[in-house]
Amino acid sequence: MAENVAPTRSNLLQRRDQVKLAIRGADLLKRKRDALIGEFFALVKSSLEARRQLGEASREAYFALFLANAWDGPENVSSLALAESKAVEVGLKMENIFGVKVPQVQAPHFDDKLPFSPVGAGATTLEAASQFRKLVEALIKVAATETRLRRIGEEIKKTNRRVNALEQLVIPGINYEIRHIRSVLDQRALEETTVLKKIKAKLESKEEAERQARPDAA
Repeated sequence: MAENVAPTRSNLLQRRDQVKLAIRGADLLKRKRDALIGEFFALVKSSLEARRQLGEASREAYFALFLANAWDGPENVSSLALAESKAVEVGLKMENIFGVKVPQVQAPHFDDKLPFSPVGAGATTLEAASQFRKLVEALIKVAATETRLRRIGEEIKKTNRRVNALEQLVIPGINYEIRHIRSVLDQRALEETTVLKKIKAKLESKEEAERQARPDAA
């Protein structure tokens, strides 16, 4: 509350420095927010494209699986799928975007070497395995893009809350304290001026009375 602030000139100077710092901080945060928004919309385009590629890869993979089951039989496909199944290693590193730590997922690289002998495996089953590898890559790409989107979106919200707090609470609050201190100081200055004028008038009146009281005044 402004009433709890001692209305002194030193506090007035301190509050003026604080409001300048708060305004500068709000400007910096707004520039950061605008840069993050630009990055966010660029990632939205990448995300939509990754989703499109995922849909296409999914259709191709499941169509290839349908053909493999039809031509080679579900038993052969299932046995080869068990031989193919293994943990997918995904790399992860942190990237600094305008001061924000954003995870960057690195998709694995699938080589052409199969983890099982292709002897006895039908061409349609091998094609299905290849298409499902592409599907995994597309899934990881979508996950990577949307993870970055979510992290940047959260930072935009956080930065926007800080800007609003500074512009709607902190800066108006400090300005109110400045106006309060200036009002009190101006009132004091006015009172001091009034008192000095009264003192001066009394002194002049006293001097005039003393002058008239002297014998040679006539």
